[in-house]
Amino acid sequence: MTFTVGVIGAGQLARMMIPAAVNLDIDLRVFGTGPGESAALAQTATGDWTDLEAVRAFAADVDVLTFEHEHVPQQVLRALEDDGVAVRPGSGALLYAQDKLQMRTRMAQLGLPNPEWAAVQTADEVSSFLASHGGTAIAKQPTGGYDGHGVRRITSADEVSDWLTPELLGAHDGALLLEELVPFTRELSQLVARRPSGDLAAWPLTETIQSAGVCSEAIAPAPGADAAVLAEAARIASTIASELDVVGVLAVELFETADGRLLVNELAMRPHNSGHWTIDGSVTGQFEQHLRAVLDLPLGSTELCDSCAVMVNVLGGPETPEARAEAEAEVLRADPAARLHWYGKGYRPHRKVGHINAFGTDVQAVLARARRDADLMHRDSTSPDSEVK
Repeated sequence: MTFTVGVIGAGQLARMMIPAAVNLDIDLRVFGTGPGESAALAQTATGDWTDLEAVRAFAADVDVLTFEHEHVPQQVLRALEDDGVAVRPGSGALLYAQDKLQMRTRMAQLGLPNPEWAAVQTADEVSSFLASHGGTAIAKQPTGGYDGHGVRRITSADEVSDWLTPELLGAHDGALLLEELVPFTRELSQLVARRPSGDLAAWPLTETIQSAGVCSEAIAPAPGADAAVLAEAARIASTIASELDVVGVLAVELFETADGRLLVNELAMRPHNSGHWTIDGSVTGQFEQHLRAVLDLPLGSTELCDSCAVMVNVLGGPETPEARAEAEAEVLRADPAARLHWYGKGYRPHRKVGHINAFGTDVQAVLARARRDADLMHRDSTSPDSEVK
C-alpha cells in the first residue's frame, strides 16, 4: 500500500522530504504559494494556506496532512480536523509553536524551565519589566516571527512603541511578550520524533551557532555536554512531546547557562534547521523520521553514523547558476566526502540557499572542513568562525 502525505509549504524543508518519501514509497504532495518554490520537484498544488476551501481541497486526497511551517491558522486546522483529516501535528499541539505567549504559559504549567517573561500591553508595563531585569529585555511578537523576524533586543519602551498599537496587539493575543535577556553560554537543540501511538525517539543533543538571528551551524553531539545536561534536555523534550501530543519531529531550542541550567527558548513541530545534519550523520534522518511518525510507522534508529556530525549553512550563496556550478565543482574536488544540499533558491544576502554536512572522529577537524566547503560555496562573510566550546 502506498501512503499519500500532503505537506503545507513548498520550501526547502518540504524539498528535503522528497528523497525520504521516494525511499519509503510514499506519494508526497506539497501545497505551495506559486511556481518556482524549492519543493516544486514534487507534485504541487498552489494556493493560500489561510484559505480553508483551498486547503480542504488539497487535503481531500491525502492520508495525512503535515507541515513545513507553523503559519496555517488555527481555525483552518480545526475545521480540517472536524472534517476527519489526519492533521499531524494537530491543532492543539501546533498552537504552542504558533503562539509564543501560549507556549510560555504552557511550559510554566508543565513545570519546565522558562526565562523570566511577561505579557505586556502598555509602555509602562514594558518600562517596569526593563527596570526589574537590568534595563534590557527581548521583545517578541507572539505570532508570525521566524529567523529573528518579530524579535528585538530593547532597552526602552520607545523601541517597541510601534508594536504596542491596538492593531498590532490585536493581532497577537492582545499582548506583547517580553523575556529576560538570558546570559547563556551557548544554544542547544534537542530533536525528538513521536508517533500517534506514543513511541518516541531522540537524536543526540545538538549545539547550534547563530548568525544574525539565523542558525548557521549545528554540531552533534553537543561538545562537552555532561550527563546531567543530556538527561535534562531529553526530559524537557520528551515531556513537551508527550504532554502536548506532538506527532512528527519536535525541535526544542534551549539556552544553556553558565551554571549548567537549560531554559526553553522556542519550539518547532516539524523538521528543523538544527537537525539537517541527521540526513547524512544519523542512521535515520529527520525527514524520513517525520514521515514515519506522521504515518504512525515504526521509528528508525537515531544513532550517529560516526563520532560526530556537523552542518554548516550556506547563507547568500553564488549569485549566478554558472558561479554555483563552479563552486560546487570546487567543493567536490577539494573534499570528495562533502555532502552538499542545495535548496533550489536564488542568491540573496544572508539567505539560506543550502548546507554542507560532514562527519568524522574529530569535531574540530570536521567543523573546519565543513566551514571551508561552505566558504567555497560563497557563504556570507558574516558567518561565524569561532571554535566550538
